[in-house]
Amino acid sequence: MTAIWFIFALMTGLAVLALLWPMSRRPAFASLPEGEARIATETGFYRDQLREIDRDAARGLLAAPEAEAAKAEAARRLLRASREPGRGPGAVGEPALRRRRAASAFALSTVPLVALLVYGIYGSPDLPAQPQAERLAHARSAGNDLAAAVTQIEAHLAKAPEDGRGWAVLAPVYLRVGRVEDAIKAYENSLRILGDDATRLADYGEALVAAGDGVVSSKARDAFERALKQDPKAVKPQFYLARAAEQDGDRAQARSRYAAMEAAAPPEAPWLPLVRESLARLDGAAAPPVAAAPAGTKPGMSEEQRGMIRGMVDGLAQRLAEKGGTGEEWGRLVRSYMVLGERPKAEATLAQARAALGTDPGKVAPVEEVARELGLGVAKAP
Repeated sequence: MTAIWFIFALMTGLAVLALLWPMSRRPAFASLPEGEARIATETGFYRDQLREIDRDAARGLLAAPEAEAAKAEAARRLLRASREPGRGPGAVGEPALRRRRAASAFALSTVPLVALLVYGIYGSPDLPAQPQAERLAHARSAGNDLAAAVTQIEAHLAKAPEDGRGWAVLAPVYLRVGRVEDAIKAYENSLRILGDDATRLADYGEALVAAGDGVVSSKARDAFERALKQDPKAVKPQFYLARAAEQDGDRAQARSRYAAMEAAAPPEAPWLPLVRESLARLDGAAAPPVAAAPAGTKPGMSEEQRGMIRGMVDGLAQRLAEKGGTGEEWGRLVRSYMVLGERPKAEATLAQARAALGTDPGKVAPVEEVARELGLGVAKAP
């Protein structure tokens, strides 16, 4: 603590010195003998003026009385200049000296006071120092290994911002903890440094979808297409490009992509139920039943594949809760929760949809149709 105050005092002293130094310096010509430079300059000027008057009088430009009067005035000024050796150009008058002293006193008192005031408002003088090692130790002792890892990687990247592997490791962690914008920037840095890679491009596109509340933007679509060029069999880009075609209203293209995924999928593929549900939705048929996961076990979809649609589902749920939506959007959210194996959330969303859409049969019909397909509770007649 003593060291930091010493540094602050040194910085304040340097700031004051920077203000006082120009005021303490005398003009360069002040080192000449007092009055000599000024007298030589002024007397030379008046002598030249006298010679100029004689020339004008000789050429007839001045009448004799005017020439005599001008010469008398120039001679008086020459005599006065030669008799004032005590007021040299380097001398400082009393008013100027008072102003200089006042400015010096103002700098000496105001700069430290302002520095202390600003630090008291914006600083934390009572906060003990906590170096990076102590922050990491504190995070680990609190059981927050993920936060400790993020802190450590961020500190490393601050020193080595061109470490592409570090950005590639940090990006999915950001996405997992909900820092979507940071995840996007981390993916962009890793792609810029390390180049295109099918997995990184697919994850980058997924982060863009999450940031867009489930909408596959043109930027995300470009990332997925680049990923397929790297690996034509990659599942995630195929799924999101099929979803993009569905969002664009190109049902034929969407169905073709979903069907290709289904045909190439092994029977135990964890994402296969989601593809079949999407095909059933496009065909207008009842979706295959989604079995509820036994207590204490995970649903049939792996955590990696669940994360593929988690950002989209959460974004849609937040938008519907804040702004409302159509019956089709509410139905899509209910269906998504069932695909994720979260039946209680699907039932709760169904109740919210019915309350939000009211009793208008045209608005609530898409939601009730989804409820019947998925075997959820059917609304009672009023």
